[in-house]
Amino acid sequence: MSTAAPGPAGGHRPTVLLAMAGQLVPRAFEPELWDRLAAVCEIPDRAPLTDFTGPRAQALLPRCEVLLAHWGCPPIDERVLAAAPALKLVAYAGGSVRPIASPPLWASGVTVTSAAPANARPVAEYVLAAVLFANKGAFAAREAFRTQRSRMRRCTGGGNRGRRVGLVGASHTGRQLLRLLRPFDLDVAVADPHLDAAEAESLGVHKVELDELLRTSDVVTLHVPALPSTRRLLDGAALGRMRDGAVLVNTSHGSVVDEEALLAELASGRLSAVLDVTAVEPAADDSPLYDLPNVFLTPHLAGATGTEIPRLTELAVTEIERFAHGLGPRFEVTEEDLARIA
Repeated sequence: MSTAAPGPAGGHRPTVLLAMAGQLVPRAFEPELWDRLAAVCEIPDRAPLTDFTGPRAQALLPRCEVLLAHWGCPPIDERVLAAAPALKLVAYAGGSVRPIASPPLWASGVTVTSAAPANARPVAEYVLAAVLFANKGAFAAREAFRTQRSRMRRCTGGGNRGRRVGLVGASHTGRQLLRLLRPFDLDVAVADPHLDAAEAESLGVHKVELDELLRTSDVVTLHVPALPSTRRLLDGAALGRMRDGAVLVNTSHGSVVDEEALLAELASGRLSAVLDVTAVEPAADDSPLYDLPNVFLTPHLAGATGTEIPRLTELAVTEIERFAHGLGPRFEVTEEDLARIA
């Protein structure tokens, strides 16, 4: 982690409160992060607010200029804003701000930032591992080896050299993944209507339409938000355009894929999948996804867990340091952004 910033010029130290699930604090804060926060802010109470209606919250909120929010923060609505008239910054140490942001918050002029770029890193690392294993044929080989034991001959058909990896969406996670894929001898393509040709060139990737990406990719990995426009983006027809033997990796949202259509493709053996998200989480006990030999299913663990969680808090603390020094945010989220982000 980076070193602490010096105290703000002029002597004013904004008052910061925490709002998150209580059990999250020891996992989210390393000692250095407390030190950095204390260097630029007043922290009247290190115990987080888990609701905004109790007497402790009502006593603290009038002083609050900065709210460091995290998973478990209640929605910030008109009652919270009325109780916190000095509030200027909500630094959210999570990904999507949708669970906490309300129309009154956007209308209030309070700046909102997100730690989505920090959460994107472990997701991209998960996908990198999935891509390399999928192209190598490791998932299929493991299953065959498990069932055939020593009777299995060594697989010879897999490999990463020259394979095409297709990213659906150049989101924070998508861009992190692009950086991680650069050292490998892979052909990388991206389909994203918000990515122009010049930016694609600067990222070193081929910009293609979704249909072409599906037809030509050995691995298709999804990095799009859950929006009405992306619901079942990969429907039966789209999945049918994927090449035989291709692998679908989904760490974004189960709603992006028509799960019944995907199950049909998986049951036929034509496609394989690495799924960290499903249409309903967790998947029903009788879901075929648990038992299909060509499915690698994990319980929504690609995002920050364990030692990765303080990285989210660090980004939020950095935004607070910038605010205390009169600098603009690096990762502001606006109401207009909600039309294209999770």
